[in-house]
Amino acid sequence: MAHLKRLLSDIKEWSMGTSHLCKVDKTMQKLIKGIDYHELFKLSENYHRGNPYESLVIAIISQQISDSAADSIIRRLKSLFDGRLPSPGRLLKTNGKRLRSAGISPQKLLYLRDLCKRIKNGSLELKKMNKLENEDIIGELDAVKGIGRWTAEMFLISNLGRLDVLPADDLGIRKAIKKAYGLRNLPERKSIEKISGDWAPYRTIAAIYLWRSLRK
Repeated sequence: MAHLKRLLSDIKEWSMGTSHLCKVDKTMQKLIKGIDYHELFKLSENYHRGNPYESLVIAIISQQISDSAADSIIRRLKSLFDGRLPSPGRLLKTNGKRLRSAGISPQKLLYLRDLCKRIKNGSLELKKMNKLENEDIIGELDAVKGIGRWTAEMFLISNLGRLDVLPADDLGIRKAIKKAYGLRNLPERKSIEKISGDWAPYRTIAAIYLWRSLRK
């Protein structure tokens, strides 16, 4: 599958997914009917697309900082390499001081180098990712320093366009479920897995509606 925007453009698949969610969950039905489908394209612009390597580089840089700060660092990094993100080989050969001049922290530089080393030595084969099951991809990416389950799940959604992914540890998802289901506290993963048990195989569609519901 292609990236998220193409997923949103697949009207037949989307219709099947929303019909399923409305059938199995009345709360989700209410949420879906209260959001204009076309507004979801605005949400898709927030996801980093491009090739898998570039998506992961951007994901690492963006961790724990605002979108504007991440965009600024990415622009400065690209400016060091003729307007493009450096390839794994080029990043590894570049002096750390020069890379840090773009605003990349020492810790994130360590993460980026680990990602690039794994790509170069073949222990991480991004071109084959689309042939793997979701949990296998999460396991492969989780082995990279600085990439945890949340980043891997967001990669599955935004880069690979997988339909059945629910980032249960995502703060936005937790807040949206708390709001939609009238919960007293933010739900933990076990509670979310219980609530979303019948959403498969369209949990990504549910997640997108949940994120969008926070803007209301």
